[in-house]
Amino acid sequence: MESLRDMLAPYERHRDEVDGRISDGIERYRKADAVLRFVDESGAPVAGAKVALVQRSHDFGLGCNLFLLGELETEEKNEAYRRVFARTFNMATLPFYWNTLEPTPGAIRFAADSPRVYRRPPPDLCVAFCREHGIVPKLHCLNYDAWPTPDWLPRDGVAAVKRALETRFAQIAERYAATIPCVEVTNETLNPPVPKCSPFFLEPDFVRWSFKTARKHFPANELVINEPTSKVLWNFFGEMPDHMRQRFLGNRSQYYLMLERELAHGTPIDAVGIQYHVFAPRERAVSTAATLCDPLFLYRVLDLYGSLGLPLQITETTLPAYGEGAEDEEVQAELLRMTYSVFFSHPAMEAVIYWNLVDGYAAGGSPGEMTAGENRYRGGLLRFDMGEKPAFRELRRLFQEEWRTRCSLTTDADGRCSFRGFRGDYDAVVETNGRRVTRSFRLPRDGADCRWTI
Repeated sequence: MESLRDMLAPYERHRDEVDGRISDGIERYRKADAVLRFVDESGAPVAGAKVALVQRSHDFGLGCNLFLLGELETEEKNEAYRRVFARTFNMATLPFYWNTLEPTPGAIRFAADSPRVYRRPPPDLCVAFCREHGIVPKLHCLNYDAWPTPDWLPRDGVAAVKRALETRFAQIAERYAATIPCVEVTNETLNPPVPKCSPFFLEPDFVRWSFKTARKHFPANELVINEPTSKVLWNFFGEMPDHMRQRFLGNRSQYYLMLERELAHGTPIDAVGIQYHVFAPRERAVSTAATLCDPLFLYRVLDLYGSLGLPLQITETTLPAYGEGAEDEEVQAELLRMTYSVFFSHPAMEAVIYWNLVDGYAAGGSPGEMTAGENRYRGGLLRFDMGEKPAFRELRRLFQEEWRTRCSLTTDADGRCSFRGFRGDYDAVVETNGRRVTRSFRLPRDGADCRWTI
């Protein structure tokens, strides 16, 4: 069997070119210029003041699904999960799967004390956690008609399904439109239909109706479309011979054509969601990575979808480790560093969301059942016992050290100092004449020019 480290070969082949684009993109698209001015109460410039800048938060969304909030088997694990999530992420995907949110008609599990469903914590509980820790919640999702439709949903006609959906949209919006700014409207519409899907899933207006109805109920929210990692998006075909593996259909890709058509018809899509699950069995890990982990190929795909003029989100990310061996976990960490660097450097990208934080609790398997479902990829950032994997430490290092601005400045004769830093919220701690004051400000995309009296 090939070494798992061979998954990194595409990056190693193009390292110089890729690193150049990464560093240039991060500098150009993730930073902005700021000028800070300080005057005394008479309006005179405060020269020679020492200014220590501390970035408190990022504008860029760094997220994870929050499906395990209160769902682990011991309170010790639950507390560790809450602590790790709160100190790592600024965005969270919340579960609104219809079949588990409303298992019987009208019995909606909104409230925090609702009956427990594994990996489906009640939305009120999740929203409260996000509010407490300054995390942006994201709704996933309004109309996912592949498998999580409730058994009681009418199957006798499209009109009945639309009426039920509109009721669902209205009920969710009434409770959460003001507190959940980002809403995934449709999910995985390009997957083959399954027996459980509703008759509406096969209708040509499925996406358009869903978004226009969502806009009616969520007029001020960001509406996101989301599609899977499979060949309909990345045009990745693991079964193809090597000479065909890098073929990319570009603007003839199914997802691109669907988006182009919907935007031309005025469908109110605000952001394009792209899943990035490296789901491949261990024996095909290297051949899968030849395309899906090739940074130049990733840029080609992102450039294509970015050309539509909408923000991009990597909505679901899984990078496999396969085992707990040192090499397995180190390769996962290096894959994370490379892929997140590509995503962070792209001008259209606004958020990247990891999917499963902890090994052993993914879809398709019972807790700790490491050979079942998505658990077999060991794609979490924490081990089953909540121990930190190298990939988790690398993620925190990137966003809390390498991609975070901290610096010390001194005001000039005009009471000014300037810097270029990562966009987000800052504290400026100013020391002058034995006094120490703190001023807070935001550094947006178009820069900041702040003036304070101290």
